[in-house]
Amino acid sequence: QVQFVESGGGLVQPGGSLRLSCLASGFVFSAYRMGWVRQAPGKQRELVALITNGGTTNYAGSVKGRFTISRDNAKNTVYLQMNSLKPEDTAVYYCIAVSIRSNYWGQGTQVTVSS
Repeated sequence: QVQFVESGGGLVQPGGSLRLSCLASGFVFSAYRMGWVRQAPGKQRELVALITNGGTTNYAGSVKGRFTISRDNAKNTVYLQMNSLKPEDTAVYYCIAVSIRSNYWGQGTQVTVSS
């Protein structure tokens, strides 16, 4: 059974930082690309960041230079370090696992950037 335990979301002031974590189980973590997708109310889903099993990363233009994705295959965990947060970063952030054969999604964690 595939499970994700996402944590680290919350309320932060503009300019602040948060670190999201996603502990995965039920599949071969090291065989999947891992990433984060966000969705704000009334907006389309956006792929924020993706990391391959080899550690190659890709970012949405809106977060490049501010967010950093990383993974620890020994801990089956993917992280998203978010710095210099802006109100427009407010969204539900979902952890995702992607392979040729299947995709899995976490339940999401809310990030709210507001003063």
